[in-house]
Amino acid sequence: MENSNGKRFNIRLSIGNKIFGGFLVLIALFAINASIIFLTGNKIDNSVMSSSQTINPSKDAINELITMVHRSRMLATNWVFLQTNDDDKAALRQIISLEYPANKERIVKLMKNWDSDSTSAKFKKDSSQRAMMTRAFHKFDSLLSGTSENIINTLNGFDAYEDPTTKLLAGDYVDQVIIPQANDIIDILSKIKEKQEMLTEESAMALSKSTRNLRTITLALGLAIIIIGLLSATLLARNITGPINYVKNVVVKLGRGELVEGKKRNFSKDEIGEMAIATDNLVSGLKATTIFAENIGSGKYNSAFTPLSENDVLGNALLNMRANLSQVADEDKKRNWATEGIAKFGELLRSNNSDVQKLCDEIISSIVKYMNANQGALYLIDDTDDSEEKTMSMTSCYAWDKKKFVNQKIYKGEGLAGQAWQEMDTIYITDVPQNYIRITSGLGDANPTSILIMPLKVNDQIFGVIELASFSTFAEHEIEFVKKVAESISSTVSTVKINARTQKLLAESLQMTEEMRAQEEEMRQNMEELQATQEQMQRGQSETSSILSLVEENLATIEFDKGGTILKANTNFLKTMGYSLNEVVGQHHRIFMPKEERNTEGYRQFWKDLAVGRVRSGEFKRINKNGEEVWILASYAPVLNIDGDVIRLMKIAQDITPYKKKQ
Repeated sequence: MENSNGKRFNIRLSIGNKIFGGFLVLIALFAINASIIFLTGNKIDNSVMSSSQTINPSKDAINELITMVHRSRMLATNWVFLQTNDDDKAALRQIISLEYPANKERIVKLMKNWDSDSTSAKFKKDSSQRAMMTRAFHKFDSLLSGTSENIINTLNGFDAYEDPTTKLLAGDYVDQVIIPQANDIIDILSKIKEKQEMLTEESAMALSKSTRNLRTITLALGLAIIIIGLLSATLLARNITGPINYVKNVVVKLGRGELVEGKKRNFSKDEIGEMAIATDNLVSGLKATTIFAENIGSGKYNSAFTPLSENDVLGNALLNMRANLSQVADEDKKRNWATEGIAKFGELLRSNNSDVQKLCDEIISSIVKYMNANQGALYLIDDTDDSEEKTMSMTSCYAWDKKKFVNQKIYKGEGLAGQAWQEMDTIYITDVPQNYIRITSGLGDANPTSILIMPLKVNDQIFGVIELASFSTFAEHEIEFVKKVAESISSTVSTVKINARTQKLLAESLQMTEEMRAQEEEMRQNMEELQATQEQMQRGQSETSSILSLVEENLATIEFDKGGTILKANTNFLKTMGYSLNEVVGQHHRIFMPKEERNTEGYRQFWKDLAVGRVRSGEFKRINKNGEEVWILASYAPVLNIDGDVIRLMKIAQDITPYKKKQ
């Protein structure tokens, strides 16, 4: 192009400007189309709204009022000439009291909209409709009022109908007033109805016209948009496709993984040239990025790399990847260290689960070495009675590859170890108080840098603590490792202690069983001697008295009659059951029985067997005077006379309650 001085100058249109210009034309056409559609739509909406809210309801209400006038005229006539037609009388009253007031109220509301914006111009100008409707209301009100006064209130019973004068006056009122006024009202309403029908037809024609106009305009603008869109697309394709193909060839090769040299060509001074330069820079950057990626793949995380810019997504992503891979490698190293340690200590705990002391020695020496600590100690809670205050003793310690045994007891809450016991939580400090603990070596002693105290607990039950001291600080993963190992140690220590207690209880049980067997053997021998004594009693009372005296001195005895009433008892029996002789003589044997067994069939059968001479022996549960359970090893034997009849019963017993409680 040339200016006023005849000089040429170039106008640079970027691709964005070209695309923007094409779309701007399309947008303008779309805006025009949308505006026309919007305006036409509003016009259609107004017509529809006017018809639906004013014209059609007004026409329906007027038709209803015309029908109501016809009905009231007919019903008034029927009232006069049909005396027994009660349904028509009720219908007339219904019109006067309900139907007409409701219809009138409805029309009055619609009349307010007859001159609104949605009503047609002809309807607005013709204000005579409201005057005509007002006159019609006035006439109908007067008609209904006269009907009520001259017909309904006059002909209100049988006597009124029998009066010729009254009926004649009512008939004249119908002929001279009601029928003419009703015809006038109907004429007025018919005229209003005709105008309403004209408005309805006018609204329908306007709606049809607006719809045709909208369809025509939309079709024309649509064709214009299509044509302009095709022309714009053709021009843009011609100006853009060629340059883009060049860049595409380079990008396709890059997509196949080929690093090629970009060949710059002369393009128009627009975004295409910038794309070519950027493509060449991209190729160079990808070469540097490839070398950096190869170094990362080889594990050379310290290799240098500079992104193309601050916004170089790939370069920055590779830097982040290098940092993440380095972090992952470090975490893998920590994880492998922890996994290896857990496996090592798991094997150690499995191979030393029979001796607590040996287990603790192995644990503390291994964990100090594995953690690269300088000193460690393992405390276990002492087994004490419930009445005694709980303490925790240093079971094993380890320092500089030398085992040290220190007789040290700690109470709950005492010192850091006691505090960890009380709180059942980890304590880790790096600001170690002076003289808290000293790490000694051949070069002297010094205060440690950090102290880690880990409780040995499992299922919220604590068994002790592990204390580690080091000249260096413990990392977070090392503390977590000690926590996991402490759980395994707690479980193993618990198992070892339980096994030890079980072995002890088993040994005591075996010893008790042997003692019981000896007692049973001794009792059996006593029973045999007693049986022999009973046989000898038939041969002489003197021998019987001697044997009974021997039994009296060593065993608990008591005598009953055949029914179970107590006759006498020796001192050993009274001492065992906690009664005096006066308290038991004359009482039945059931005072020694548990309440739930006193009235059982088995208990009654027990005495029936004794009454016929049977011997009952075994272990029996009885209740002493204080209501406590007493277990006895006893024999109930009948005492026979010379004729072999049972004259009384004797019980010989031994208290075995202590043995039962141990079991």
